[in-house]
Amino acid sequence: MSANESSAKSGLGDRFKNMTDTNLLLTITIVVFFVMYIGAIVFQGKGFLKPQTFFNILNANAALIITSCGMSLVMITGGIDISVGGVVALVSMCCAVYLDYHGGNIFVAVLIALAIGLAFGIVQGFLVAYLDIQPFIVTLAGMFFARGMTTIVNTAPFNVQNEAFVALKETRVIVPGLGSVNKNGVYVNAYIEIGVIVALLTVIIMFCILRWTKQGRSFYAVGGNNQSALMLGINVKRTKFLSHLICGLLAGVGGFVYFLHVGSGSPSHASGMEMNAIASSIIGGTLLTGGVGNIAGTLFGVLSLSTIQNIVSSAGLDKAWWTGITIAAMLCLFLVIQSIVMSRKKKSR
Repeated sequence: MSANESSAKSGLGDRFKNMTDTNLLLTITIVVFFVMYIGAIVFQGKGFLKPQTFFNILNANAALIITSCGMSLVMITGGIDISVGGVVALVSMCCAVYLDYHGGNIFVAVLIALAIGLAFGIVQGFLVAYLDIQPFIVTLAGMFFARGMTTIVNTAPFNVQNEAFVALKETRVIVPGLGSVNKNGVYVNAYIEIGVIVALLTVIIMFCILRWTKQGRSFYAVGGNNQSALMLGINVKRTKFLSHLICGLLAGVGGFVYFLHVGSGSPSHASGMEMNAIASSIIGGTLLTGGVGNIAGTLFGVLSLSTIQNIVSSAGLDKAWWTGITIAAMLCLFLVIQSIVMSRKKKSR
């Protein structure tokens, strides 16, 4: 081996060692997603090669992306919020009843969604931050309350017929130049739904907050070590409260985006979404112990989760338990990776 090659390899190794835990986990998540997607193209046919297939993943998971951003924020501060799925279902049902049964308008429906999310965020954030109650217990109660209230608002599932809402739901944003020719030889434009734009804006805003603001650094500091954060002059209680507040607000936004995608109200809506949000955050590189995470990683975590589900379905393994098994395998893989990263961190100290 030449001196130049040795120097290059040494430099690459040094860069790898000097990467922060957040950037290292983000890199691993992105690599895993691309490997999975390329594997899907190779083994499952050309369907995955069409841009619309990727856009359909975004369309179906816009609400999950938004709620996962909120989940990641709470997990970065060392907490958890398992009420987000119930909040999404409650928002969806309340907006559906308001629009269909009371002849409401979309603007007020959006305000209702935001108000519900904020209410859950404020109450749960206060109980966790200022009364020092375990976040799992608080948000478990919030989940049961939200699910119960969804049934009280209306017990039967129904599709919304409000004309303005239906028109908004069916609005498509054309992505120029990425369409494809169908079996009949007709060119079909690629498109995304409005919810995808909201989801991507949420990712960008949350990424900027965590990366470049003082408050963003406070979230990481509190998740890393409460006592150290206090010594740095950070208001730990307010920081934890804000994390739950933002998570609740994003659950409200995600609830309306979910409602915009499905176009109906049902007590069974968003079943298991809180678990998918946690899984996406972990796959995206957010540590359960707090202090490490990246919103960009969360986005790729959602995409990875959805891609593996599509691969399983395309392989003919359409039974629910196969999806559960593959997700469990992915979670185990990323938890092992996180353990290795944490051990690397301790050794460096």
